Amino acid sequence: MRVVIQRVNEASVTIDGKIKSEIGLGLMILVGVEEADTKEDSDWLAGKVTGLRIFDDVNGIMNRSVLDVDGEILIVSQFTLHAMTKKGNRPSYIRAAKHEIAIPLYEHFCKSVSEKLGKEVKTGTFAADMKVALINNGPVTIWIDSKNRE
Repeated sequence: MRVVIQRVNEASVTIDGKIKSEIGLGLMILVGVEEADTKEDSDWLAGKVTGLRIFDDVNGIMNRSVLDVDGEILIVSQFTLHAMTKKGNRPSYIRAAKHEIAIPLYEHFCKSVSEKLGKEVKTGTFAADMKVALINNGPVTIWIDSKNRE
């Protein structure tokens, strides 16, 4: 699994002209699932993102997690995180998981993050045409792949 984490002042997902989810201070997380991913990947990433110390402390040093700042989290599925761009100019998404694998792992990830956060996470809608808006705080943007743990 791959995630792109953005520290935000606010973020929202709009579908068909209506806001589906919105958050204030917290993390906007794009998540991509590949065929080889497992619940172990999902659980590891859930712990990593909720514990990631990317919020400023009183000295202006990134030393606090989303838990420490009582932040919110918005999670959006993003199969294009597994784009392969080595050949030509049209990305290939062959490594992105099919719906029967991706949806349960996406839902498991959202549940795991919610449990670690201690409150409900906000989400987009899997495979919907979503309009994502955010105000990136910093900017702080971090990419993590569960296959690169070492």
